[in-house]
Amino acid sequence: MTDSGDYVYDEATGEWLSPEDAAARTDANQVVVRDAVGNALADGDSVTLIKDLAVKGAGQTLKRGTVIKSIRLTGDDQEIDCRHPTIKGLVLRAEFVRKV
Repeated sequence: MTDSGDYVYDEATGEWLSPEDAAARTDANQVVVRDAVGNALADGDSVTLIKDLAVKGAGQTLKRGTVIKSIRLTGDDQEIDCRHPTIKGLVLRAEFVRKV
């Protein structure tokens, strides 16, 4: 074991970790968001709606086939944050979208 002095403090456990251990824990804690057909989604992906969705509070319905560009992951395995030209702050469930 080499002692490079670059240990990382893990606030969740209160331990000092080597860089290798810290990287392994970071990879293990990442949430994988999957669309309706099982494709992994990432920040910046474009998705298509697979069904009509009534948007609460906006009084609108987003139609099936609508393309949503440049999504952002929220850290939840079932929610994605996105923008639509007519709706600000739109959060969609991953089960209603398909990666383009």
